Amino acid sequence: MTSRWREARASRTTMTRHSRLTLWTVLAGIVVISMTTIAASARDDDDDDDGDGSAYAIGLWGDLPYSSVQETGVENLIRDMNRQRLAFTVHDGDLKQGNGDPVCNFAMYSKALGFFNSLNAPAMFTPGDNDWTDCDRPLNGGFDSLDRLSFERQFFFSDEFSLGQHRLHQRVQTDPLCLGGSNAAPSFEACVENRRWTVGRVTYATLNIQGSCNNLCGVAFNTEEYAARNAADIAWMNDTFAEATRRQSVAIMFISQADPGFSQFEFDAPQRDPKTLAQTSGPSSTPAAANFDGFKEFLLALRSKVIAFGKPVTYVHGDSHYFRIDKPLMDPAGLVRLQNFTRVETFGDHAEGSNNDVQWVKVLVDPGTPEVFAYQPQIIPANQAIVAVP
Repeated sequence: MTSRWREARASRTTMTRHSRLTLWTVLAGIVVISMTTIAASARDDDDDDDGDGSAYAIGLWGDLPYSSVQETGVENLIRDMNRQRLAFTVHDGDLKQGNGDPVCNFAMYSKALGFFNSLNAPAMFTPGDNDWTDCDRPLNGGFDSLDRLSFERQFFFSDEFSLGQHRLHQRVQTDPLCLGGSNAAPSFEACVENRRWTVGRVTYATLNIQGSCNNLCGVAFNTEEYAARNAADIAWMNDTFAEATRRQSVAIMFISQADPGFSQFEFDAPQRDPKTLAQTSGPSSTPAAANFDGFKEFLLALRSKVIAFGKPVTYVHGDSHYFRIDKPLMDPAGLVRLQNFTRVETFGDHAEGSNNDVQWVKVLVDPGTPEVFAYQPQIIPANQAIVAVP
């Protein structure tokens, strides 16, 4: 990002020493303001910025839009984000409803890209199951799910930069560890949707972890695709902890689509044994379907890394469509809650809410505080459904 300067002109014969000093003071102030703006919104060629520990804010949203009404709501949401000074934003997946219009065609993805690129701050995105694994459903157009994932990789993740009007340079998982192509002829390709970046001594990473069963159930589910992507996600997660440790980051935030369930007190997600993290509800809770747990291996790896890291770790997801913040993860004995782990679920569609759920979460990031992250739900007046008093 460049700044346009107007050359200050003044007559040398009439400029006094005092006026010259005043001019330089004004110019210095402009430089400071410009540099601060660049730091907040990032430049196209920025690498990771460990910064000076100053506080900043980011925006989280996802599972939107699910209808034409919610498209209007998303426009309101983006205007609200653009009115605030955000270092970046992240959409945690699902660009459409799970079973119905719009279908998974170019127009749908193109509209989503337009939303992302209308955000002033760098805009990140991680795919959701409605964007690709569920695209093979007849009401979604009956597309090949692997083809849709490969398309997303080319369309949204073609380079090492974020989306948005101001772009942020990111680390990319370039090893060809994931499956793409088509279900008839799968091929290994890079999991370029998995990204990592550091801002102000905090490390962030996206992970392609999918809602429902992580592509282990539903129409034409794909165990081979799951196995390859799951291994890649775990490797990227491990690399993120290693990178954060090397950089002496004060916290880590992961963003993905899936609500994997973390405890025995879940709703709209698998319930889990707090010690083993095995599902106690859902399709994999029976011995005959034990291979349908698409999250246990990842959760076990995540828990061990959270314990070893010892600093705040936040897992952001959508999928279940209920805004909530909690600390659901227990230690391997199932006795002690991991206080350095926080789950954040963003707002998302509910049919009963119409446009009411088109909201976002503002995160205040202060590396100088013990928790590092503080969360503020942002309720947009134009997107509130007013319920009449009976």
